[in-house]
Amino acid sequence: MAHLGDYAGAIEALRGAMELVPGWAAGWFRLGEYYETAGETEAAAEAWDRAVAADPRDPLGAGLRRDLLRGVPVAESMPPAFVELLFDQYAPRFERSLVGKLGYRGPALLLEALRGQGFERAANALDLGCGTGLMGEVLRPFCDRLEGYDISAGMLGEAAAKGVYDALEKRDIGVMAPILPRYDLIVAADVFIYLGALERVIGWCAGALAPGGRLAFTLELGEAPVQLRESRRFAHSRDYVQGLLDEAGFGSSQLTECVLRQDRGEDVAALLVTAQAQVRVLDREGDGETEVLA
Repeated sequence: MAHLGDYAGAIEALRGAMELVPGWAAGWFRLGEYYETAGETEAAAEAWDRAVAADPRDPLGAGLRRDLLRGVPVAESMPPAFVELLFDQYAPRFERSLVGKLGYRGPALLLEALRGQGFERAANALDLGCGTGLMGEVLRPFCDRLEGYDISAGMLGEAAAKGVYDALEKRDIGVMAPILPRYDLIVAADVFIYLGALERVIGWCAGALAPGGRLAFTLELGEAPVQLRESRRFAHSRDYVQGLLDEAGFGSSQLTECVLRQDRGEDVAALLVTAQAQVRVLDREGDGETEVLA
C-alpha cells in the first residue's frame, strides 16, 4: 500500500499489526514514517516514542527522527546502537559514496593543516572513529605506530583489509574510560558530527595526549553550540568548540572554516580544528624544582 502511495491504507494495516505485536520497535518506526509522509506529525512523533520505549537502544534512530520533527532536539548524542547499525550497513559502499559522490577530502585537509603547523612525525598516533581507514591511509607514512578505534565492526573489517593500522579496536568513543597519556597525535575525521555534546570526548583526548601532543578533528559548522540537523548529524559552533578546548587545557588551538564534503549538491560548511597539549617544563626558581605547564 505504501509503495502504491496509499499511506492511509498502509497506516490502517500497520496499526492493526501493532495491536498484535506492541513490542515491535521496527514496526513503530515504520508506522512513524508512514504518519510523517501522510502529514500527521504528532502521530508520527508518538509512534517513534513507542519505538524507543520498545527498544531503548534505539538502533533505528527513532528518537532522532522524533526530536527533529518536534523541532526541540533533546538528544545530546546519537544512540550508539543506531550509529553502529548505520555504519555496519554502510561499510561496503562507504568510500564509494563519501569520496566518489560527495567529494569528501577531510583526511587530506587535516594532514595538510598539521604539516603546516610543524608536525613531522608521531611515535604513537590514534585515529578515533577510523571507519574504513581513509584517514589511516593518509597518516600512515607519518607514524611509527598507528591505532584505530571505531564502533562499527563492519568498518573495522574494511580498515583491517588495508593493512595500515598496527591495532584496531571496537570502541564507543563517546564513553571511553580515561587512560594515561600515551599518544603524540589523535585525529578524528568527520566523527564528532555523530556525538553531539563533545565535553567528554575532548576531555578524554586531552588526558590521552602526551605533553606537546596534537589533536586534530573536523566538524560541521553551526550557529548553536550543538544542533541536530535534518541529516541526523550534529553541527557545532566555533565558540562552543573553542570553549571546550580552553577548558580542557590545550595550550594553543586553531579553528579554520572549510568545506569537507557536499550534501545534495551543496557544500557543507565545516570547521577544521587543531590543538596542542601544553608542555610540562621544570621551573627552577624558588627553593626547589617544580613542574609547570608551558
